[in-house]
Amino acid sequence: MKNATFFLGLTTSLFLAGGVMAQDSDALSIAMLIPGKIDDNGFMEAGYNGLLRIEKEFGAKIAYRDQVTPKPEELAEALRDLAKTGPDMVIAHGGQANQAAETVAAEFPEIPFVVVQGNVTGPNLSSYEVLQEDSAWLAGAMAGLMTKSGVVGHISGIRVPPGLKGRGGFYNGLMHTKPDATFLTTFAGNQDDVALAGRAAQAEIDGGADIIFTMLNAGRQGASDAMRAAKVRQIGNVIDWTTVDPEVYVASALADVSIPSVEAVRDLKDGNWKPETVKHIGLANAEAVSLSYAPDVPAEIKDQIAKLREQIISGEIKVETSYDGPEITVE
Repeated sequence: MKNATFFLGLTTSLFLAGGVMAQDSDALSIAMLIPGKIDDNGFMEAGYNGLLRIEKEFGAKIAYRDQVTPKPEELAEALRDLAKTGPDMVIAHGGQANQAAETVAAEFPEIPFVVVQGNVTGPNLSSYEVLQEDSAWLAGAMAGLMTKSGVVGHISGIRVPPGLKGRGGFYNGLMHTKPDATFLTTFAGNQDDVALAGRAAQAEIDGGADIIFTMLNAGRQGASDAMRAAKVRQIGNVIDWTTVDPEVYVASALADVSIPSVEAVRDLKDGNWKPETVKHIGLANAEAVSLSYAPDVPAEIKDQIAKLREQIISGEIKVETSYDGPEITVE
């Protein structure tokens, strides 16, 4: 069932798992675009979990479209289909929908639109963003403290603004603690291709990387397999991968991207939602943004990272997200 496109709950009843759950006809109706797979163990699944939390917490009627090719015209068509059902809010999960959301929001001026991890606004459009670059910066700083080879890697899939900022945050954190480190980075072109992620990881392992930061979805397994074989440590993102596989994952740059959609609906329900704004959620919200560690990370390194975290929150350290250095190409 997870591989299909779903429309749920935009009537007075919600059908789930063969049963019927009664819904208040006055309940909010929320529609979400999830471009990737809702069971990818990563960014897209977090968005889906946020939608389920919206259903539970607010008694909302929910609908979603998933597995839409990340091309502006196809994303726009999916958003348009969702908006035509007349929900109280349309949420696009992922910055790859920035352009599509601007286009479609203008076509449905009576409906509030939100882009999670976006940077677009309009008369009926806002963006809610978890600052995953903050936890990525801490991950880079930790990698600089822990690398033995002096070579640290990064792998992501498609070039969307949050991914670019996450890569930049990681790089600048690395430079803060180990300015002479060699940095290997690639955007391989696909978040879900297991074989491609494995080749990307192997290329960086061959380049000497002993710690690699991955910002992937379903493709992550390929990178993990390559790193396990080479005894190279990985830093994950979005969820706490250290509880899944502490042998491979030395840390995880947590950025709970299920939270922005929940915050947007809460604001809508309370009358506090505002268009023309980008709402940021950073390290000060430990539920949303933090760094987790494998059990074998030394206490002194955790202490150093804790101090850096406080310096970021206080403004003493500014998280830079730019990177204009070389990249490697993976076929």
